[in-house]
Amino acid sequence: NVEMGERIGNQILEMDVGNPAGYVLLSNIYSGAGKWEKSARTKQKMIEMGVRKDPGRTWIQVDGKIHSFTVDDNRHPQIQEIHEQLRNMSAHLEEAGYAPDTGHVLHDFDEGEKVSHLGYHSEKLAIAYGLISTPAGSLLRIF
Repeated sequence: NVEMGERIGNQILEMDVGNPAGYVLLSNIYSGAGKWEKSARTKQKMIEMGVRKDPGRTWIQVDGKIHSFTVDDNRHPQIQEIHEQLRNMSAHLEEAGYAPDTGHVLHDFDEGEKVSHLGYHSEKLAIAYGLISTPAGSLLRIF
C-alpha cells in the first residue's frame, strides 16, 4: 500500500530528517510500485540533506582473520578469485535449474542487470571467499 507507506515514511522524516530509514523506506516503496521518478527524487533529497545510508555488510572469519564484504565490493585482495568462484557457483546453479528471483531488485534495471546485481551481494561474496579459502567440507560462518 503506497499511500500508507508514504504516510509512515513521512512521519519518520518528521521525527528525524537525518535518519536514512524514512528515505530508504519511501524509495523502496516507490521502486516496488514502479514509481521510478518518485524513488529517484527521494534519493536525491536524501543526498541534498547530506543523509547517508551505510551499505549492508557481511563478514566471514577464515584462519582467525575477519573479512568484510559489501554489495559489489571490489576491495578484497583476492577479488578476481572470488568473482571466478561466483561465476562457477552460478553456472552450477543454473545447470541444476535455478533461476534467481529478480522481483525484489528495487532498481530500474533490465532483467539481465537485475540478475547481475543479485550475483554480487555481500553474502555471496563472503561465501565464495570462504569456499576458495578453506578445505572442502569446512563449516563457513557468515555473519
